Amino acid sequence: MKRTLVAWVEDEPGALNRIVSLFRRRLFNIASLTVGSTERPGISRMTIVLDSGQTPSDRLAGHLRKLVNVVRVEDVTDRPAVLHDLAVVKVQTETETRGDVMQVAVASGARVVDVGPCTVTVETTGTEESVDALVAQLRPFGIAEMVRTGRVAMLRDDASAGWKE
Repeated sequence: MKRTLVAWVEDEPGALNRIVSLFRRRLFNIASLTVGSTERPGISRMTIVLDSGQTPSDRLAGHLRKLVNVVRVEDVTDRPAVLHDLAVVKVQTETETRGDVMQVAVASGARVVDVGPCTVTVETTGTEESVDALVAQLRPFGIAEMVRTGRVAMLRDDASAGWKE
């Protein structure tokens, strides 16, 4: 079972290393990890997706809360949240297939961000399932290169786990 934790951490050298080491020591597999700035100066937001097996999520969050640079932790796995992934996919094309690749991308809501002599690069965001579906449609053309961000998560509307003053 995958658990999605959101942690707000101080922007300090070594904070990411301490968090990753915590999960490594406890033998949790990190399925994805994203880090970015927040609306608060000096605070970064991490979305951590873990293969947690049978470990209760409150224990996972509790381990994180003990770390010095961690300000707040929320488990958003079972809460109403927006969960998105970003992928950039470079697809092999020939003159005959370039239009087909572009049509598949546009039909799925992706954007064509680069067209070269032998490739078309598309960008897509959405649920992991929708990104997986686009990748599956592009795979027969030949994927030359791909990068994905991993999951980012934000609670919906009134369920917000953000800062409240």
